[in-house]
Amino acid sequence: MNRYRLVHITEFAYDGPVSESYNELRLRPMHDERQSCLSFRITTMPHANGASFRDAYGNSVYQFNVIPEHRGLRIEAESIVLTHEVPENSAETLSFAELDAQREDLYEEYFEFIAPSAYVPHLPALREFSEAADATAGGVVRAFVQKVSDLIHERFQYLQGATHVHSSIADALSIGAGVCQDFAHLLLGAVRTRGLPARYVSGYLVPSRSEMPESKQEEVIGGQASHAWAEVLIPGSGWIGFDPTLGGPVGLRHVRLAYGRDYGDVAPVRGVYKGHAGQSLSVDVRVRPDLDGEGREQLARTAAAPAAPSIVERPQQPQQ
Repeated sequence: MNRYRLVHITEFAYDGPVSESYNELRLRPMHDERQSCLSFRITTMPHANGASFRDAYGNSVYQFNVIPEHRGLRIEAESIVLTHEVPENSAETLSFAELDAQREDLYEEYFEFIAPSAYVPHLPALREFSEAADATAGGVVRAFVQKVSDLIHERFQYLQGATHVHSSIADALSIGAGVCQDFAHLLLGAVRTRGLPARYVSGYLVPSRSEMPESKQEEVIGGQASHAWAEVLIPGSGWIGFDPTLGGPVGLRHVRLAYGRDYGDVAPVRGVYKGHAGQSLSVDVRVRPDLDGEGREQLARTAAAPAAPSIVERPQQPQQ
């Protein structure tokens, strides 16, 4: 098991006064058999009291409002997470022929994770990935998904700025480049067209110098944004993670925040405000091992209008 300290800071600066800021966060790490959220704290400036609830996918959501006029908003989420090794109920040899007998049940229970979505339309271009994966997977479901993930990793260039936060897979397919958000969406699209339930995962990737070259580590992690990958439901094995950005398995370095059909369901920070002012966004994510409970001790010490205004939607931060 591994223990990590996570700090996610989002700052909005406005070029004039704004008011009635309504915000929704999905920044609390999951707490289940694979991951323990030992502590979590949200701090905002200006200060605001909020409320939390679970959404339809079981994600922890925090909402808060800033009603008075303000010229900036700072959101800091700090948490300590323990990730666990969980033995897999392996179904390495499950074939598509065997899967066909379960398709009706899968469609009935997981239709929303099979159907096309806003970011993941079922495009004809996705058939090439399916056909190429089929050619070498021997009809085995898990081998097929892994091959699709490998093909995305091999064929697409990781290039920050090539796409934007609202890009669909059509954009990444047209330019042959993107970031982790795009690669996760591509994987979802390719396996969903074969009738496999698949979900988008928002989270973080903890750097490991021993497992990843420093240059690639800086590209994927940076200090800028969160990470994303996909999980595919394979009967007999459950939800299995695949990371086409890294081209490797999902393991103890992957910290999960939220699940959804695509990025639109799990944006870490989203909101609106009232006013005519423009805004700029900066994001800083710091993810590192928590040595000797250092982060938990810090958390314990710090527990802690214009005429005819317009409603402005916040720019959503990309997952790099």
